[in-house]
Amino acid sequence: MINKGDKIPEVNLVKATENGPEQVSSSDYFAGKKVALFSVPGAYTPTCSAKHLPGYVEKAAELKAKGVDEIACTAVNDAFVLGAWNKDAGSEDVTMLADGNGDFAKAVGLEMDGSGFGLGTRGQRFSMIVNDGVVEELNVEAPGDFRVSAADYMLDQL
Repeated sequence: MINKGDKIPEVNLVKATENGPEQVSSSDYFAGKKVALFSVPGAYTPTCSAKHLPGYVEKAAELKAKGVDEIACTAVNDAFVLGAWNKDAGSEDVTMLADGNGDFAKAVGLEMDGSGFGLGTRGQRFSMIVNDGVVEELNVEAPGDFRVSAADYMLDQL
């Protein structure tokens, strides 16, 4: 599993944009800025939609006031689903980074088996502060929990 002080591994993600999916490498995306990244098991799932994404939307200005350049959400979903979810429940303050094949979740060692719920392999619920490609803070939730990956918790770390 990735740890504080580690560099984000090189993988391709797909950024959901108004003009459609845009391929982006993790090294390019995280370079030269401070990113508040949070991962959800899936767009439109209950906790993700009711608490996780709305918390980052609500706290976006506070996160940016504390030095965050960009807020990003990743999930093992495609860019079309993440784009629609952001349009329905998010904001322009949150960048959606699709990890459709789970390559990022696997590369950081934070994949989970959601097959018992019909979800297949997904990313765990977590958050991290990434500064110029290096993990400064890492918050991984215990299965079924939602506390340490929340926007409020991250605000206290900045």
